[in-house]
Amino acid sequence: MDLRQLRYFVAVARERNFTRAAQTLHIAQPPLSRQIQLLEDELGVPLIIRKTRPVRLTEAGRLFYEQSLQVLGRVEQMQAATRRVGLNQNSVLSIGFVASTLYGGLPSLVRKLRQHAPEMDIQLLEMVSVQQIPALKEGRIDIGFGRLRHSDPNVIGTVLREERLVVAIPKGTSLAQDASPLGVAALAGQKVIVYPKEPRPGYADHVLNLLHSHDARPAEVQEVREIQTALGLVAAEAGVCIIPASARQIRSDVHYRLLDGKGATSPVILNHRVGDNSSYIDLVKQLIEEMYAEDPPWLDLEHNLLHRSLLSR
Repeated sequence: MDLRQLRYFVAVARERNFTRAAQTLHIAQPPLSRQIQLLEDELGVPLIIRKTRPVRLTEAGRLFYEQSLQVLGRVEQMQAATRRVGLNQNSVLSIGFVASTLYGGLPSLVRKLRQHAPEMDIQLLEMVSVQQIPALKEGRIDIGFGRLRHSDPNVIGTVLREERLVVAIPKGTSLAQDASPLGVAALAGQKVIVYPKEPRPGYADHVLNLLHSHDARPAEVQEVREIQTALGLVAAEAGVCIIPASARQIRSDVHYRLLDGKGATSPVILNHRVGDNSSYIDLVKQLIEEMYAEDPPWLDLEHNLLHRSLLSR
């Protein structure tokens, strides 16, 4: 199987006709039919029902069509990203981010970037921390803001701050009667909602490891995909959820208490490729320093341990 066969198959699937597909591909019909047949032989299943007019895809063919579109789209992204990196073209800056950073400074940083580099096209791509490392190495993103430490030698990770964690608690419950900091051990026996459900490892594992280290065994663990879903379930009295302090602004219909205990923080990490000397890296670091110096409301010093010196490395 090769990319040419995928492109041929996608053309036939779109046109629902071998003759028209061959015309769009600028090839003769017999070679096209032959390549589709070879593809089906390799897969061991028919992809196209040829007896109908127009031709139809089998159930396997529909699945293969969707997957082929993803593969070919990914190849195009790789080609564009590789050219951009190789030619040192900085007109496009792709930023990968975990959702929680939207509540802790990312919007302010993007606004500053647009002001300082109006010619730059900034693309924002939501992806969990574990996805950012391969995305950086493959050139799909230029920088990433994540919460998972890594040891990949090809990616530089700079801890911008250690953000304190808070526990979101349903209003009206016993734990919600107090606003003082809560020890992690006090969550033993609670139903805990964690996110994201996948991929792993991720922030969910960070939370579960924190509970384990304080011998706070939950009565039950429910995994969900997004922080918004997790907090919605807390509001519905389905359990408690541990989130970064800056994300408290997502919902006001739950009660928040700061977590006390060793390791009750979550790092905010700036990741970029080793050897990337593009000017935007220095600009991003400079703007982050300026942003922190302004002491914005979300940067509550009580809830953050800053690592300013790391930005100048």
